[in-house]
Amino acid sequence: MQFMGEYNHSIDAKGRIIVPSKFREKLGDRFIVTKGLDGCLWVFSTSEWESFSGKLTSLPVARRDARNFTRFFLAGATEAETDKMGRILLPQVLRDYAKLDKDAVLIGAGNRVEIWNKDEWTDISTFDNVNDLAEQMGEWGFGI
Repeated sequence: MQFMGEYNHSIDAKGRIIVPSKFREKLGDRFIVTKGLDGCLWVFSTSEWESFSGKLTSLPVARRDARNFTRFFLAGATEAETDKMGRILLPQVLRDYAKLDKDAVLIGAGNRVEIWNKDEWTDISTFDNVNDLAEQMGEWGFGI
């Protein structure tokens, strides 16, 4: 199940956002939203979340960095359920983390959906360094 695409939506006064129907089809009726890296939110289907959280909980508890990494994702996680209009309620703590107040962008990012503050997404998605990224991809085994 691969998520792809980019969708612009607004967050209403109650903290709700529409999840695009293409994403809802793959996510199911209930899914998990948590803090993501780079200041966005990550959205996982329940099966993908089980896989991801299983990897987190298998990290060595004796290592402080592993404990902190696990806490980061698990403490911020919440189960989301769409209403009849395809909206989910984003808890205030998650909206604060991702600087979500009005305009947001939902993007497909492979095994997850990401929810971005529109200005932050605009900054990160300009890909001014796309040639540098292409060179890095070669090092990762992508023959371009």
